[in-house]
Amino acid sequence: MAASPGPAPLPPAPARRAFLARRWGCYALALLFVGAGVLHFVHPETYLRIMPPALPAPRLLVLLSGVAEVAGGLGLLLPATRRLAGWGLLALLVAVFPANVYMVGLAGALHIPAWVLWARLPLQPLLMWAVWRAALRRG
Repeated sequence: MAASPGPAPLPPAPARRAFLARRWGCYALALLFVGAGVLHFVHPETYLRIMPPALPAPRLLVLLSGVAEVAGGLGLLLPATRRLAGWGLLALLVAVFPANVYMVGLAGALHIPAWVLWARLPLQPLLMWAVWRAALRRG
């Protein structure tokens, strides 16, 4: 009888680190998006205040974006849905960017320093990069 070959060898250290970084990136993004999405239902008035007035049906848009964030966040957790979730979250981040820009003009009414809202704008592309890296990047 032949001896068992034993456990499979581990991949090289850089490949293991990349795999773990991607996995934990998906977990962190999932937590962020699911948490933010739930807040759309728990505190919709927060999101209604930053909705540009030119957009129709603000309450519906807040709720739909909350559903999209929760679904996208959960989709990141499953390899079978990760790519679709990544594309959906990228589209969502592009779609909500006008509200983030509009929010800068509301600094006084929101009682938030304007510099905080200006500093928040470059975070959107960084978040898009994180979604791409975790969900869409090949390899």
